[in-house]
Amino acid sequence: MHIVITGASGLVGGALIAELRNRGISVTAVSRNPRAHTALTGVNWTGWDGLTDAVAGAAGVVHLAGEGIVDQRWSGARKAALRDSRIDTTRQVVQAIQEAAEKPAALVCASAIGYYGNQVERESTEAAPAGDDFLARLCVDWEAESRGAGVRTVNARFGIVMANEGGALPRLLFPFRLGLGGPIGLGRAWWSWIHIDDAVGAILYALEQNHVEGAINLTAPNPVRNSQFSGALGRALGRPALMPVPPLALKLALGEGASVLLASQRILPTRTLDLGYRFKFTDIDAALQDLVS
Repeated sequence: MHIVITGASGLVGGALIAELRNRGISVTAVSRNPRAHTALTGVNWTGWDGLTDAVAGAAGVVHLAGEGIVDQRWSGARKAALRDSRIDTTRQVVQAIQEAAEKPAALVCASAIGYYGNQVERESTEAAPAGDDFLARLCVDWEAESRGAGVRTVNARFGIVMANEGGALPRLLFPFRLGLGGPIGLGRAWWSWIHIDDAVGAILYALEQNHVEGAINLTAPNPVRNSQFSGALGRALGRPALMPVPPLALKLALGEGASVLLASQRILPTRTLDLGYRFKFTDIDAALQDLVS
């Protein structure tokens, strides 16, 4: 078996490569600078100009490339970069699959629960309509771009990925370890999260199971309010979680991008479960204990 991964140096990509290597599965990782990654043994790195040859005959392609959503304050230029890094690379992946001498068996293309917009209290499953803000429109176009490959295609709508190696958790740990952590504002917003092990596990399940196709939510079955998340993180660290973070501070730091952390999204993986994936971590306390213990 051979798998091709874009965005391989990112949080999910790195964890996915590690698991594939543990299973003895051949991996080709796509990078704009493949020579920078040659120290990682057991992985064949290639540039985007070699994508068509790389995907030919592969058991699957996992497309994870894209600029970090909250890595920088949003500006007009940053929003354009966020969009282009997803739409343009997806177009390249689809074109490579179309041109391949032997098409890969499946394409798993990243998306995000930003697809649903800020829903406040409403529960949303994969059947819910798209929102109408910047991230929602981006996700709609991102997923649409992926559907022209002519192979079985899965759109993996990621929630907040919990991992020690990157994402939201390391940014939260420092103030919590100092006893300065707490909920954002009143802590009423719903957070739909997923443990990194389940993010990788669900991707592998989508690759292996031929009946998995279309949109799936990569979020644990039990979303929590931000106050509940903060309490669970405090318990995992043995620290108080009483210092609220003013929403204004996030808005000043991230501009419009603060909407990612301030949005209330109560997302359920109904279709993911119906298709047969079983989550390893369904409880936020168990997930955070596993990560920070």
